[in-house]
Amino acid sequence: MSKPGRLSIGIVGAGRVGAVLGAALRQAEHEIVGATGVSEETLARIDALLPGVPVMDPEAVVRAADVVLLTVPDDSVAAVAAGLASLGAWRGGQIAIHTSGRLGTEALADAAARGVLPLAIHPAMTFTGTSLDLTRMTGAAFAVSGAAPLLPIAQALAVEMGGEPFVLDDRDRPAYHAALVHGANHVVTALSQAGGLLARIGVEEPARVLGPLVHASVDGALGDAPGAVTTLTGPVVRGDAGTVAAHVHALAGHDEMLFAYRAMARATADLALSGGRIGPAQYADIIAALGAD
Repeated sequence: MSKPGRLSIGIVGAGRVGAVLGAALRQAEHEIVGATGVSEETLARIDALLPGVPVMDPEAVVRAADVVLLTVPDDSVAAVAAGLASLGAWRGGQIAIHTSGRLGTEALADAAARGVLPLAIHPAMTFTGTSLDLTRMTGAAFAVSGAAPLLPIAQALAVEMGGEPFVLDDRDRPAYHAALVHGANHVVTALSQAGGLLARIGVEEPARVLGPLVHASVDGALGDAPGAVTTLTGPVVRGDAGTVAAHVHALAGHDEMLFAYRAMARATADLALSGGRIGPAQYADIIAALGAD
């Protein structure tokens, strides 16, 4: 006998996120009635994570499901929802969920106009599109947005997928997503640049050199109160303008890294000044040492 309240769920866009979320909901004994996929990679992912689930076109998936996961790229969410509305695929009382971090439920306006209940659920994690993600979702934060009467549905689904939901206003989702991208994706960019520079000067294992520093810095920053600078280290917070000038000179010819270094060093100087780690004179020296872009 199945659990009460089990839902029939369709997945429009069984990419890395959609297939994994579908597998998690299937583990919670919901029925996955169909998924869309065209590329060989997507079809293989469906076969691996959702064995036995029929591959259908988007209209058929929506018509078959009580809950539709619209796990398509951010810029396609509204267009796909509108296209399905023009086909008459949506029906009143269905639940439509997109997983964009940036978009609120307004992206599902064309579905909502047909009586669909719109929700936004964003897992704050990266996805590999493999079964490893099912374990990694345990305890992950899930940003949920929607009308107040619908939030318990989003929260319950997030919990069933192993996540820890928190409510986020639609208006705050762009800022929320920008924070995640800046704090995570841009770190990867910085590490890639740093590792590349170390490799160019002959360091054979850049990750071994960077690893302890990066882990300590990230752990310290995450342990700080928001906006605090107690764990911030380096030449900027020491007011060491000579070292900063030497860095700028050494990065000449590495234009992309130099641009990023200057931008982040200025932001670090602003943070250090506002947090009382350096004074106005030291701040001015650091800015001068960074030079013009």
